[in-house]
Formats: sequence, C-alpha cells, structure tokens
Amino acid sequence: MRGKTACFTGHRKIPPESIPELSQRLKNTLLRLIEEGYMYFGAGGALGFDTLAAQCVLSLRKRYSHIKLILVLPCTTQTKGWSKDDIAVYEEIKSQADKVVYTSHDYFRGCMFKRNRHLVNGSSVCIAYLTQEKGGTAYTVNYAQQNNVQVINLAAQ
Repeated sequence: MRGKTACFTGHRKIPPESIPELSQRLKNTLLRLIEEGYMYFGAGGALGFDTLAAQCVLSLRKRYSHIKLILVLPCTTQTKGWSKDDIAVYEEIKSQADKVVYTSHDYFRGCMFKRNRHLVNGSSVCIAYLTQEKGGTAYTVNYAQQNNVQVINLAAQ
C-alpha cells in the first residue's frame, strides 16, 4: 500500500496571489501520480496547504472514484483557536474523507511531528509546499528525505 500512497506537507500561510498557480501544480502532480497508480493520499488536516491538497483530492475523486483521501490528524482538538469559517471547511473535508486517523487523542508538544512522521512512514511520495528551511514543513521534508521517500516540492517548480 505504501507504494500507492502519497502524503502532503506544507505551510499554513500561502500568499493569496500564489494560490491559483500552486493549485494547478498540485492538480497536475496528482493527475500524474494517479496515472502512475497512486490511490491513497494522506493529509494532516492543517490550515493552508493541507486544506488545499485535501480539497484537490476530493475534487479529483469525482472523476477518479478509486482514489482515497486519508486524514491523519494530530489530536481531537486540532481546531482549537481556529475561526468558525476555517472549522467549517475542516469539518466538511473530514466528512468527505475516506478514512480519519488520530495519532494522539490529546494535544501535547510534539503531536504535530508525530502526525507528520505517520504520514511519511506510510507513503512513498511526499508532496510539499516548502518555502523556508525551518518549522514543521522543513522537518517533515527532511524526515522524508532521510527515509528515502521521494519529495516533490511544488514551491520549487
């Protein structure tokens, strides 16, 4: 299954002017992976790139009904402090996911890293939106590279 699974990692903040081009790169990458036999797509449920990626998978699932969105969430309280609008989008994505996995019940320091490692460990490709060499996205990309998981950085294209 790992050979047919890709995961996502990316920043929470995406410059609004970058979203249309990034969305197109993401869609093109997913279409290529689907053609190569990828079926499972794991997203971490965070704001920003995770949300964009999950929405793209759900959109493509209308045409490719065999693909699956798997949400790997860090804890049950991930949306604490989010706006009502962001929570509504999150809940809509969650309701359409094919599978939802929580890597921890309660929040603790490091639960996001645990979630990210879980995503990478189950994948053979990591689709990233990485523009800075610090933080959770950089950690996840480095972890993927150390574990021989192919990284496709959509910010570098």
